[in-house]
Amino acid sequence: MFHFGQMHGLTAVFIILELMMLSVQLYFYLVWPYEKRRFAYLLLLVLVILYNLCGSLFPDPGITWLALPFQNIIAYGFRFLIAVYFPYYFYKSFDLSDLRFHALYGNFLFLLLPYLIFFGVVYPLTDNLDLSISYGMIIPASYGLVLLWSVFMAINRYFRSHKKEQDLAIRVEMLAVYFAVSPCVGIALFTHAGVEQWTRALFANTGFAVIAILFLYQSCRFERMERKRLLEKDAMDEIQRADFNQTCHDLGLSSRETEVALMLCQGMTYKAIAGELYISARTVDTHAHRIFFKLEVKNKIELQQKLGFLN
Repeated sequence: MFHFGQMHGLTAVFIILELMMLSVQLYFYLVWPYEKRRFAYLLLLVLVILYNLCGSLFPDPGITWLALPFQNIIAYGFRFLIAVYFPYYFYKSFDLSDLRFHALYGNFLFLLLPYLIFFGVVYPLTDNLDLSISYGMIIPASYGLVLLWSVFMAINRYFRSHKKEQDLAIRVEMLAVYFAVSPCVGIALFTHAGVEQWTRALFANTGFAVIAILFLYQSCRFERMERKRLLEKDAMDEIQRADFNQTCHDLGLSSRETEVALMLCQGMTYKAIAGELYISARTVDTHAHRIFFKLEVKNKIELQQKLGFLN
C-alpha cells in the first residue's frame, strides 16, 4: 500500500471519503437544521476525521514543532473521544433512555478518566508509553464490551416497544448503527494488542461509512416524499383556488376583488396587500369595503366563513 508520510494509504482513502460525506451531510443539515440525529452524526464524523488524521500522522519524529509525547497524547485522545461520544450519540439520536447512565456518566468514568490518568498524568511523568497503553487500556477495553452489550439490549427493547411504529428503513438504520459501535470496542482492544494502523482504520471506519450511506438514503427518501407532498399540496391548492374563484364569481365579486378577498382571508394586512398588488393601501381599503358590502359581512372572520376558509 502507498503511504503519505506516516499515513497509511487506506486511512487516506477513508479521510477523503469522510470529507465528502461531511460536505454532503452538512448540506442536508443546513437545508433542514431541525434533525437532531443528523447534527449528532456530523459531530461524530468530525471526530472520526480528526481521529484518522491524528492517529495516522502522530507520532512523527519529523514534526519538530510538537514534541513526541504531546503527539501521542493527542493521537490517543481522539480515540478516547470517539469512544466517549458513542453512547451519547445513541442516547440522543435514538432516544434510548436505557443508555442514560453510559451516555452521561459511564463513558467519563470508564473511558475518559483512565485516559486522563494514564495518558494525561502517568505518561508525561514516566515518559513510558508502553506502560500507559498496557494499564490504561484495561478498563476502557472491558467497559467497551459492557457498552456493546448495553447498546444491543437497549435497541432490542426499543424494537419490542415500538414494533408497530417502525418501518424497515428505521430498523436497518438502527441495526447498522449498532454494528458501527464496534469501533468503540475495537479502538481500545486493538490499541492494547498493538494492531497495525491499516487494520484499525478498516475496522473503525467501516461502520461510519455504513451510517453515512444510510443517512444519504434517508435524505433522498425524505426529499422524494417531501416533493411528492408539495406536488400534491400544489394540486390541492389549485383545486381550492378554482373553487374559491368560482364562489367569488357566483357572489358577484370582480377579479380584482377576488384577489383582495383571498389575501384578506389569508390574514394579510391592507399594507401587505397593497405591496403585493402594487396599489395603494387606500385602494385596498376601497376594495375591502365593496367586498364586505357585496357579501354582507362585517369583518375578516365573517368573510372567511362566508368564503369557506372557516367552518
